[in-house]
Formats: sequence, structure tokens, C-alpha cells
Amino acid sequence: MSLRIVVCVKYVPDATGDRHFADDLTVDRDDVDGLLSELDEYAVEQALQIADEADDAEITVLTVGPEDAKDALRKALSMGADKAVHVEDDDLHGSDVMGTSLVLAKAIEKTGYDLVICGMASTDGVMGVLPAILAERLGVPQVTLLSEVSVEGGTVKGRRDGDAASEQLEASLPAVVSVTDQSGEARYPSFKGIMAAKKKPVEALELDDLDIDADEVGLAGSWTKVDSATERPARTAGTIVKDEGEGGKQLAEFLAGQKFI
Repeated sequence: MSLRIVVCVKYVPDATGDRHFADDLTVDRDDVDGLLSELDEYAVEQALQIADEADDAEITVLTVGPEDAKDALRKALSMGADKAVHVEDDDLHGSDVMGTSLVLAKAIEKTGYDLVICGMASTDGVMGVLPAILAERLGVPQVTLLSEVSVEGGTVKGRRDGDAASEQLEASLPAVVSVTDQSGEARYPSFKGIMAAKKKPVEALELDDLDIDADEVGLAGSWTKVDSATERPARTAGTIVKDEGEGGKQLAEFLAGQKFI
């Protein structure tokens, strides 16, 4: 039986761009270029490596987001994934991690899976809790923050590196795992892969397809929200201390004034 791998990916604003909030205090995704989250590229790479070692495997990449999120899916497909699922609905705007995890769980159940792979966090929200919440919603084990992962028979195994020690972990399939940016560099799509991605299937789903009510997601259904935001002030010129014999004293007074010493 084919090993069914689902990789959750996210379309995020480019971190090198001018990111800011929209009028409703959600992340403005219209005025900045977006791309596949770099941390999710590691998840795609690990899925490809697991599939290479399996006798028979199929990789589905899944995202929740606006129309432009298809760009993230195409990037993953060009890396080597087999097919994609895109959940797009206007009522999803402003969903927090709780709403997003609900949608992902419903879409994963509809798609069918043995192993779900996520990145360690998104580069816009940076919460890092979605894999655990997703596993809870699916009712399956979670093995998170892995720097090494493999599948043997009906078991997923991996290594989690901490500050003082490394742990060897395993769980029976089906399961949810997340991988860190230490799991191995993601491959670059080849020209052949880019061309092939244009012909791979992308299934479109809406909330009605997943039996989810609009009030369970979006800003209305969010458990968290941004109450206010203030732009970071422009950087000012620094204080220059000219050493004319008392430079050390002036520097010490400055540091003391900033409560650094």
C-alpha cells in the first residue's frame, strides 16, 4: 500500500520586504511579495527523501490561503511533490492558528494520510504550535522539532536536538511530525521539475467542502487577535563620543544612563 505523505506549507510575505499590518490589523499580504515559507521547504525536502526510500509513496502538499498561495504549491510541486490541495475561501481571512489548524485537519482527513510533515514554524506568525494542535485535532501522535526523520514499516523515527542532549523518538503511523532547519538543505527545483509542476493536479477546496462554518474561522472565530500596533520608529543617528582624554568617562556615563551597567 502506498505511503501517503501530506506536507503542510504556507505562503508568507517575503521577510526581506516592507512588511506591515493592514487596516484590520492582519498582516498586509497585498503590498508585499509572497513565497513558500523557507522553513516549510525543509518539510518538503524530508518528504521527498522519505518517499525516495519507500517502495511506493505519494506526496500531497496542502496550503490554506488566498489565490496567490498557489505559488507556494507550485514551488513544492516543482521540487518533486506529486499533487496539491489549496483551501481558499474569503471567510478564512484573519484566521489564527486555531482556525487554520481546524481547516488543515479537515482537509487532511478528506485527502487521506499516513504521515503529515510540517516545518518548525511559519516565518510570519512564528508560533511553532500548529503541528501539535494539528496532531490533537487528528487524534494521532506528534513527533516534533526533528533534525533527522525516517519511516520504517509503520513507524516514524527521528532525532530531536536540544541544548544539552539529543533524543531518539518514534511513533506509530499515522502521525504528525515537524522538522527543523537543521534537517538538511532543501533542493532547488530543476527546469524539468518546474515544467512538470505545471501539469500536476491542484485540487481546490472551500469551507463548504470541509463542513466548516464561517464563524469557526476568520477574524470572527479567532481565539487571538492584534488589539493595536505601532510602527517601529526610524533609526536615529547614534551618539558619537570624541576621546579628548575623557572618552572612557563619557562612555561609562552613557552606558550607565542606558542602564547597561
